[in-house]
Amino acid sequence: MKWLLGVTFGLPLLAVLVAMAFVRLTPLDPARWHVSLASAPRSIKPNDVTVAPTGADLSAPVLPLTPQALAERIQQIALAEPRTQLMAGSVAQGRLTFVQRSRIWGFPDVITVETFAVPGGATLRLWSRARFGYSDFGVNRARAERWLAALTHP
Repeated sequence: MKWLLGVTFGLPLLAVLVAMAFVRLTPLDPARWHVSLASAPRSIKPNDVTVAPTGADLSAPVLPLTPQALAERIQQIALAEPRTQLMAGSVAQGRLTFVQRSRIWGFPDVITVETFAVPGGATLRLWSRARFGYSDFGVNRARAERWLAALTHP
């Protein structure tokens, strides 16, 4: 009887724990994720969102800031969110890549932001995408909209 209980409940529990460890401990290679957004990258999955002045899911605003000041604001907004850390890049470089993990499972979403000068100030390109899975229930879009709102309404 104990063997049957162990197999019935122990194996599924072990499988869940292994899956959780895999999601949390699988490394994210900055060389793969910290990419230029100038060519408007896109995954084949519906769980990513792009922001750019033109040709993206969401329109990027032009703000009366320097690209470096805009990058500083983005970094402040990103790092103020829970479970978010800078993976690669810097304000000086003008490209920052963040990882934000879901609360319970720790699923990583990768967000790359580039800032650049345009007439009237600076704007950005942003690509928020999930590392695992095919659907994210709108999490990446909601994050991009939240960050844009924080930029335009401090």
